[in-house]
Amino acid sequence: MLYDLSLHIGYRYEVPATGAHHMLRLLPLSLPDRQRLIAGAITVTPEPDEISTFNDFFRHPTSHAILRGPHEKLDIRMQARVMVQAQPMAADFSPLLDRLPQEIAETWSLDAESPHHFLGTSPRLPRDKAIATYVRGMLKPSMTVRQIAETLCSRIHKDFKYDAEATTVDTTPAEAFDKKRGVCQDFAHVMIVALRSLGIPAGYVSGFLRTIPPPGKERLEGADAMHAWVRIWCGKLTGWLELDPTNDIAAGTDHIVVGYGRDYADVAPVIGVLKSYGSHQTDQAVDVIPVRQ
Repeated sequence: MLYDLSLHIGYRYEVPATGAHHMLRLLPLSLPDRQRLIAGAITVTPEPDEISTFNDFFRHPTSHAILRGPHEKLDIRMQARVMVQAQPMAADFSPLLDRLPQEIAETWSLDAESPHHFLGTSPRLPRDKAIATYVRGMLKPSMTVRQIAETLCSRIHKDFKYDAEATTVDTTPAEAFDKKRGVCQDFAHVMIVALRSLGIPAGYVSGFLRTIPPPGKERLEGADAMHAWVRIWCGKLTGWLELDPTNDIAAGTDHIVVGYGRDYADVAPVIGVLKSYGSHQTDQAVDVIPVRQ
């Protein structure tokens, strides 16, 4: 599938801001046999005094923008064209849960794809007893790691209600789990905490969803903003699997990857610091439009 993407993130400050430093992770990744960024650009208004680019540890293309002078608003726009390839259906070669620790121990790499980075706690994801109890209640002795992940994905979709008013970007997994409400970030965080409690490496995926559904299909939840789902390491033979608990589906050609990380903190589209006081307003708009070929 070929897509044209557009993203706008706007900030309006009650009092002009100064000394702003922003890190932007907005451009989709190019991934072998999965996704190709054909062209893409990020624009910032007002024009930054300095801007530089680099790849972070998880290989995200990252822009660092500095605006020293006062500004009452900040507009960030991203436009891109991306090709997403369909992934072949694969048999389940993932191990039983009690065999997974050995396969993790036999993985010596510590690069960005290593399962070792996705096992313990991370900045936004502490351990949680209630979530651990929740996932253990659905285990069966004969389940493979992939079956556990797929079962958990379905249960979260069934037990939680999509509610954009119930949580904020700072809501913890424990709070979202208690409410059984939230958005894609909350569903992904709860699923990651649950999987890690079992010793299954799991990480956060930030990206986009197709805005316009195919004929006869329902619109996917979260398609009007940046989306989030989960990647799970299912052993040496299977590798990484991506599941979307918000919609109870495997990530496919409707899912466009922007970044991989341990949790939202690693892939936040805009982070930074500035000098100001008073309140501010934020708005976001996303379009993911299929291109006829």
